[in-house]
Amino acid sequence: MQATYEITENIIWVGANDKKTPLFENLFPLPNGVSYNSYLIKDEKIALLDTVDAMVTEQFLENIEFELEGRAVDYLVIHHMEPDHGSNVKRLMEMFPKMVVVGTMKAKKMIKQFFTVEIEDRFLCVKEGDTLNLGTHTLTFYLAPMVHWPEVMVSYEEKTKILFSADAFGTFGTLDGCIFNDQVDFEKDYLADARRYYANIVGKYGLQTQMLLKKASKLDLKMIASLHGPIWRSNLEWYLEKYNKWSLYEPEEKGVLILCGSIYGHTLEAANALAVMMAKEGITNIKIQDVAKTDCSELIADIFKYSHLVIASATYNNGIFPKMADLLHDMIALNVQNRTIAVIQNGTWAPAAGKLIKAALCQMKNMNVLEEELTILSSLKQCQEEDLRKIAVAMKKALESEGGC
Repeated sequence: MQATYEITENIIWVGANDKKTPLFENLFPLPNGVSYNSYLIKDEKIALLDTVDAMVTEQFLENIEFELEGRAVDYLVIHHMEPDHGSNVKRLMEMFPKMVVVGTMKAKKMIKQFFTVEIEDRFLCVKEGDTLNLGTHTLTFYLAPMVHWPEVMVSYEEKTKILFSADAFGTFGTLDGCIFNDQVDFEKDYLADARRYYANIVGKYGLQTQMLLKKASKLDLKMIASLHGPIWRSNLEWYLEKYNKWSLYEPEEKGVLILCGSIYGHTLEAANALAVMMAKEGITNIKIQDVAKTDCSELIADIFKYSHLVIASATYNNGIFPKMADLLHDMIALNVQNRTIAVIQNGTWAPAAGKLIKAALCQMKNMNVLEEELTILSSLKQCQEEDLRKIAVAMKKALESEGGC
């Protein structure tokens, strides 16, 4: 049975929800599932905007068939060719032999890489500012390379003032009947997944996201329709500001995130003791994460959220505790920057983690590493209470100098 939703008159959501796939990109857990959004514009000409992941093809095709009412798709607009959106390009070309595929030249190349298909006479290559008139609806195309693939573009529909934004402004999480942001409690139910989506999928490309935000700021926007998650039709400024902060690598909140890599629990005990000490100094927004038990994508999302970090790690085989090393690798890859950090290391015979952590932080931009640090030899001792207090005081001063706790 079809499951479609009218966005505006003659613009229909024909996507599908996926609650079965355990990992997005075979990497990121999907406890709340994910939606694959596709949009159908019914006019003198019919345009289908993107397809869906192969996992939900049959639901997608049922939706299209129901809405077409016997008509054919004239244009398939490809905003993004990643397989969670482009898996059905060949199938649709076979279903609608006269359908023209619209996209960038790089999208055309990718289609030929993913599929064995004759595309030369059926592809309309568009560039920045090009338009596609469908009758009463007109799409204007804007390039958004590396948000987050090189072929990406977005489109603006002039009549309804909808920005079809590809993966930008997307989020993990299914659409459980409600497809608009003002039909749900977005901050409660989606914001954490939106942050995790941005930080891990798009986070490396902050500069490119800023370029897209500048283009969007020049448009009269009434809605933003991403390829994942709810469609924004109210309070757009709130969400755009989130994207602005994330893409500038500015924290959302003043607070301290303690990231702990502990083998037998001694380093975690020190992290807990530091949290208590910081609370006594008046710091109230504190969170401890055990890097061995929390998925790395969640840790990255928290790093994008909090202004100050403590990295506490055991030494392992003369290196950094492996899960912490993995996290630092991801922080470098995702271009994390602009944070204040304290370092705690532990080791029984040759503590080495601290030096290596600071070397990794040196590969990131504008990371302020506090002079106050702590070395634990196997377990925290009572005589080291003053060293913990110095770190807590230094963190308090750093928070106050940057606008409060």
